Amino acid sequence: MSRPLRHGELVILVDSKGRQYLVTLDEDAQFHSHTGYFDHAELIGQEEGATVRSSTGARYTVMRPTLADFVLRMPRGAQVIYPKDLGAILVLADIFPGARVLEAGVGSGACSLALVRAGAEVVGYEIRPEFAQRARANVATYLGEAASARFRVHERDIYAGIDERGLDRLVLDLPEPWLVVKHAEVALRPGGIFVAYTPSITQVAQLRESLAESCFELAETVEVLARTWHVEGQAVRPDHRMVAHTGFLTSARLLGPVPGGLKAARVPR
Repeated sequence: MSRPLRHGELVILVDSKGRQYLVTLDEDAQFHSHTGYFDHAELIGQEEGATVRSSTGARYTVMRPTLADFVLRMPRGAQVIYPKDLGAILVLADIFPGARVLEAGVGSGACSLALVRAGAEVVGYEIRPEFAQRARANVATYLGEAASARFRVHERDIYAGIDERGLDRLVLDLPEPWLVVKHAEVALRPGGIFVAYTPSITQVAQLRESLAESCFELAETVEVLARTWHVEGQAVRPDHRMVAHTGFLTSARLLGPVPGGLKAARVPR
């Protein structure tokens, strides 16, 4: 299906050395770099993969940005969750179209983008007004107004409690997620999933202790490492640099309405 590039659309420009630039097309604007300039109008109406030459003859190829492209280059006020962890969050939380998700610690909206794009109905809690506004703007910029209608951000502290009930999923990026466990027990529906992103293993230990004393079960903590490879002819080896530790992902499921549940059934040794 043909989808020509339009005025106001986000694109990625890739130069001959593989450098990438995130640009919003404007029919009256120009792109400038150390290799010269060209008019945005030369790209409007073109298809992805089209090329354009700058005033010095440098070549640029145009394409629409992926979610990962946008997350790594979007305006931000807080450190974002990296794409390698976003994919894992979507799977660990089992995000599905129409899922009712509460996200706390919205930050710049990287996780919000992934959740909304997967079809979830997302309510965000964020204590910093400037972060809440940035997240709203980033979701609207990348996903459009129709999708951003499924994303609402409240400027409030989740440590003080959760108003929503019957939630399917709870996704946290907070310094003290263990303080949310007691609120999550009443806000999530039975079988609902709790996922927390934490940079420090000491945070994980305290969270797991709180989960062990709660109505949550099947707690698990994982770390996602991403290593690229250098492949050039017969020269094949791991790259010298990798995206290693960024954070730990801890997930758990809320027990159903069975008195005592699995914990009561355990026999002490």
